[in-house]
Amino acid sequence: MEGLRVKHRTKEEFVADFLREGIIAGRFPRGSKLKQAELAQMIGTSITPVREAIKLLEAEGFVLGDSHRGAVVAPFDMDSTEEIVDLRVTLESKLALAAIKRLTPQIVDELRDLQAQIEKAAEAGDRESVRTINYRFHETIYMSAELPQTLRFVRILWARYPFDLINKLEHRIDRASAEHREMLSAIIVHDEAAMLSALRSHIRAGWDEFKANYAT
Repeated sequence: MEGLRVKHRTKEEFVADFLREGIIAGRFPRGSKLKQAELAQMIGTSITPVREAIKLLEAEGFVLGDSHRGAVVAPFDMDSTEEIVDLRVTLESKLALAAIKRLTPQIVDELRDLQAQIEKAAEAGDRESVRTINYRFHETIYMSAELPQTLRFVRILWARYPFDLINKLEHRIDRASAEHREMLSAIIVHDEAAMLSALRSHIRAGWDEFKANYAT
């Protein structure tokens, strides 16, 4: 998580990003309890930023609070996801279009490095790493848009999207890697239309594949 985009973060924001990434990657399974003391030890911080980060993730929908069980990772709701996909396409297209105008050579180099990591992880069959790096790839682009409210709503949508389950589909990580490569190629040459087309196809492809497999 090193890099320009995390330099000025508070501890709470850093922990929230760590947990958000972990939930999306599947390291913290749906329905599992998030124990503050264990998380603080894992991250190397005090309980206070962990507690505040969990409150932030509750507001986004990644985590559910329960007076008896404590904080648990939110479950996936199949019935609401079709609408979420449509909203993701709309809002993430807005972020990507704003970002492509602001991406510095240094950020583009970071995206190149992340893509290389995705391809290496996909080749090794490392699903968790692909999911983690996929998250970082999109975050790096979207944070460059400098539209924090739009990004906040996108994260709320991500909290309700079955990234971890889609990631388990056979050969999905290879296809996702190729889709990212197409996005990056368009970003490098500043081809806005091609970048938007690749992004929208990437978002819909995973969901369409999941629906086809979920129904069988």
